[in-house]
Amino acid sequence: MHTARHIYENAPLGSRIAYSSGEPRPPERFTRKLRRWENENGTGRLVERQPGSGSHPATFTLHLGDFGSEGTIVLVVRRLFSAESTKPFEIIEVPKPGMVRVLTGHGNREELRFLAPDKASAERWMAENHYSDMRVEVVTDADSVALPDAQAA
Repeated sequence: MHTARHIYENAPLGSRIAYSSGEPRPPERFTRKLRRWENENGTGRLVERQPGSGSHPATFTLHLGDFGSEGTIVLVVRRLFSAESTKPFEIIEVPKPGMVRVLTGHGNREELRFLAPDKASAERWMAENHYSDMRVEVVTDADSVALPDAQAA
């Protein structure tokens, strides 16, 4: 298990991160308790880091999922965590070397828009999805070296 600060400082964009309340999962018959537990326990892909400023702590964002029908996404679910959070986190996997991140943003703010298995897939995705200032970044071995306990994606 890792701290939120460790995730913020060390997990590469595109990593799968699990978060937990530390409580055991309640039985299915306790629907309200189970819903509350599911809200506090889950996994997501690290898509953004924001440096702190003034009295605001640094944060990171996990992409939890896309929901829709017939190929149209109508709801994107993300969760923002403070780097000062006491919640335990675990790095489940990191992107493999050779994968390609499609990023937007500038300065200290970068946002992962898509994690592609290769450059050709990234370029196809970019042709179909229009964001300002998109760029690609090939995942290197250095991303894996920083996290010896993580499994490659």
